[in-house]
Amino acid sequence: MDIGLTTLSEKDIAKHVSTMQALLERTNVMVMEDRSRSKTEIAGTRRRFVSTVSTAPQRQARDIRFLHRLQAIHPDDTLLTPEEHALAYKLRRGMSVGHAVADVFARQTELEKLQQENRAGALSGEAAQRFHKLQSSSAFVAAFTAARFLLDALPANGESQSDQPDPILQFDTVRDALKGLVATLDDALDGADSDVVMTSRARASAQNFLQALSGRAQRFDQIGVFEAMHIRIDADDFTLDGLETGPSKASKPLTMTFKKPHEVVGNHIAKYQAVKLSKMLMAYDFDKQMNPFVELGGFIFTFIGDGFPGTGKTTLIQMIAGLMNDFAQIGGYRFHYQNFGVDQISSYQGKSGQNCRAFVDAVLEPRSIGFGTVDDIDQVAAKRSDANNTSAGQQEITAVLMDAFSGANTVVRGNCSFGMFSNYPEMVDDALRQRAGARWLVDGPQSREDYVDIFTLLLGKNHSLELGDHELYANQNIQRAAQEAYGDLMVPEEEGLKQVFDHIISVNGKPETMADIGRYLHAIKEAQPRFTGRAIKNVTDAIKMRAFDVELPDDWFETPDRFMHRPYEEKLAMIKELQSPITMDMVLQEINRYASSEFRYSDKSDEAATEKILRDQRVRERAAREMEQLKRDGKWSA
Repeated sequence: MDIGLTTLSEKDIAKHVSTMQALLERTNVMVMEDRSRSKTEIAGTRRRFVSTVSTAPQRQARDIRFLHRLQAIHPDDTLLTPEEHALAYKLRRGMSVGHAVADVFARQTELEKLQQENRAGALSGEAAQRFHKLQSSSAFVAAFTAARFLLDALPANGESQSDQPDPILQFDTVRDALKGLVATLDDALDGADSDVVMTSRARASAQNFLQALSGRAQRFDQIGVFEAMHIRIDADDFTLDGLETGPSKASKPLTMTFKKPHEVVGNHIAKYQAVKLSKMLMAYDFDKQMNPFVELGGFIFTFIGDGFPGTGKTTLIQMIAGLMNDFAQIGGYRFHYQNFGVDQISSYQGKSGQNCRAFVDAVLEPRSIGFGTVDDIDQVAAKRSDANNTSAGQQEITAVLMDAFSGANTVVRGNCSFGMFSNYPEMVDDALRQRAGARWLVDGPQSREDYVDIFTLLLGKNHSLELGDHELYANQNIQRAAQEAYGDLMVPEEEGLKQVFDHIISVNGKPETMADIGRYLHAIKEAQPRFTGRAIKNVTDAIKMRAFDVELPDDWFETPDRFMHRPYEEKLAMIKELQSPITMDMVLQEINRYASSEFRYSDKSDEAATEKILRDQRVRERAAREMEQLKRDGKWSA
């Protein structure tokens, strides 16, 4: 079970700081002292001599003064060095976070209620047993989180420290568990003579402590609640995913050449929908992990953009990523962009699939806004029917993408979108292409105004040439250009689809009812077998999106409080107010737009197949002619 993102506020952490500070200054820990173990280290190691005479260990109290231990590293200086102070601060911060997470664990289980009952009067019987089990689990959660935070916060430098003292694990209470972590680090720093050694030992000790905890995880009651937790603290760039022990990857700033919408000339419908998609993603609610547009319908989870080389697919990607990045910065959200390319196809069996799964998981990450692209999808993935001409790695990638985009376990939260781009979409596996919910024709500049705009844009400003009778970039107004482009879709342009459309109109007239639309869809299916039930779903999603065929107001995205940071229910209500009823024109336009892409892909595929057959035949005829000539010259020796 995945309980989603857990919100942890600074106030929840700050209330534990003073208590954790006291643990660093002085605390007592009860430990089992082994009297057969010498207190003197063996020269050149951190190991101690152990007597062959067996003696029973005794429980003894130890006085721990961690700040004094740090100060002893440089005894000549009464102040802590910056590195020592950093370690003390990170340890205190980690323990405060651990205590706060333990509080969340108590609220999500029965522990908080049992604590209140225990304060009112001592528990007994079965209730007391449940209380002690959950309290031990809470102590485990606090210790694990604190050690995980410290491991993530300390730099991995210096020599590896293999000789580590045994971790001191105590689970009576949260405070006891954190005291054990302090005592373990205190042991590890015994004898450290430099800040480098100190940091190296502290990090190794935290890792050893974490591994010891992981080995005991299943002993604790209701630990599954903690395993399902997802916690992100942006102030520390810290991510906690249950019992995962590996350090979280620090988010890297996106380095990319962004484009403004007016710098994308032509491609009007694709550009219009890209802007809408960017704003749609910002409606995502991080606490609920859901987007109102997913609930209302029409969210673009996957799309495919196709067009001839040089029509602006890369520029469109740069525009989308730039818009998402700008909006995410206003909202204070993390934005993750990643492209999956041919360089991630591996010759090792299974590695390509692993690379692709890692790409998908990184974009799906529910604690960030994500945008993933697969450029040149026809080269990266493979047609399953063409196994002889594709690599095993390409076949693995096709399988992973099909499962991720519309598989049994696919969950669309509305925090990310995937775009596939290709100059040759007919070369993409039919089933994978059908999983692209939206089809964007990237056809580049079309009109005279488009060509004036793109020439002026690319020429730059190092000239004194007059513009002439032209309003620069007026034709790139997204709303107006998109409406004109949609209007052109009332009658399909693709020849195969136009024949079907004309036949339906001549027999039944212009579609006016749902039955008329059903007849039209069935006629398309008979002419184009690839127009399946999944295609109908994609068409209806596009129609639902058109019901929101108004620009989400720009002022909603000027400050986060106007829309992005509002509660989910308020965002849902604000979006519903903009919804318009579905019209027959919308239905026809979206059917024609989607069906045109299928006919276009099919025509290109047929043309490619025909050209291949013709080329093979020409080669055979040429070979036959040359063979006859060699025979006449007496040079043929078969």
